[in-house]
Amino acid sequence: MILKSQVEWALHCCAILAGLPQGRYLSTKALAELHGLPKEYLSKALQSLSQASLVETTLGPSGGYRLARPTSEINFLDIVEAVEGKSRTFTCSNIRANNPCRPKDFCDSKPCSVARVMWQADEAWRNTLKSVSLADLVDTLSEDVPADIWKNTFEWVLQRAG
Repeated sequence: MILKSQVEWALHCCAILAGLPQGRYLSTKALAELHGLPKEYLSKALQSLSQASLVETTLGPSGGYRLARPTSEINFLDIVEAVEGKSRTFTCSNIRANNPCRPKDFCDSKPCSVARVMWQADEAWRNTLKSVSLADLVDTLSEDVPADIWKNTFEWVLQRAG
């Protein structure tokens, strides 16, 4: 399975937005600069998050994006589905019906074994993503990222937040 690069961008942007103080917004330009991304392409990922009501936006010189809900109420699956959609990662086209050894009138009573395994894997993947909130991510990042980089990043962000 290959996810769009916008999924990675959206996850990282939400991690940064999670640290914004109440009532502050961060522009697409600042988010793009922080992550070294083209602003025009990042805008599409941010629009997807906005359409899914994960972020809110405001216009003007102090405008930009901020999370629409507390970090404990937004999980990885919410973000992935905002960018990728909610459809299954595996689509069964029932190629087993093409087997020339099967009688023409043979009717399968259940989905094939391949589809069942793939759908089970998809469900496990989604459950894993659903189990990790942005609050969990922020906790992990605060442990994984060296303290000086963590501090400098949020000072940089706050200088640019409206």
